[in-house]
Amino acid sequence: MGYGDTVGSLRQGRVSSRVEEIVFGTLLGDGYLQPMKNGNVRLEVGHTSAQKEYVQWKYRELKEYVGAKPHLISFHDARYGKNYLQWRFKTKASAFFRPFYDYFYGREGRKKVPAHIAEDLKSPLALAVWFMDDGGRRNDSYGLFLNTLSFMRKEHEILRECLRKNFSLDSRIHWVQDGYRLYIPSKEAKRFCEIVHPYLIPSMYYKLPYNPVTTSFARLDRARDRGKPSITRRSS
Repeated sequence: MGYGDTVGSLRQGRVSSRVEEIVFGTLLGDGYLQPMKNGNVRLEVGHTSAQKEYVQWKYRELKEYVGAKPHLISFHDARYGKNYLQWRFKTKASAFFRPFYDYFYGREGRKKVPAHIAEDLKSPLALAVWFMDDGGRRNDSYGLFLNTLSFMRKEHEILRECLRKNFSLDSRIHWVQDGYRLYIPSKEAKRFCEIVHPYLIPSMYYKLPYNPVTTSFARLDRARDRGKPSITRRSS
């Protein structure tokens, strides 16, 4: 998997592509990069208390770059005026993350979708991490969604084309509450699940409407699916 001229420059043999792909998927999802004064960058990972196992999995995968173990904090979401419990860890500041910052943030300092991401997002593992971060399934159909609320409409168009080109997945752009999200319709659900299932950790299987191992679909709840807001930290 290549990450373009910028991210591709990381490939010097000592870093596995698996680590790169996990970081890539994390940054499409809830991951947050913080630049330091010395030019190095650190990655912050945080998920709700119910996703402790997922945070621990990321910690193990990125352990080479992490100092302190994940810890539980109280997180205040100013958008909704509520407090939440969250498992979080930060990596050590490292030059390893600098190309990722340049790729996703650039000079503006706002996390964005690069216009050429279709050249780089080709890994099922990266797609699976993105889904574990930000994805879920509807209750009233077999459709899935990616809560990409922090991205603008034109960025969703870029992501939609990327999914079509690299994974043969059709998607839609839906407006929900205070932002857009990508919707994978029911007719695409089986294919999407077959792509990401081998890379999901068991505690995340509940997000899938179809299990490729048992070849069974989840039971539907016909109550209207109103969607749930993301409560993890977003870059401004």
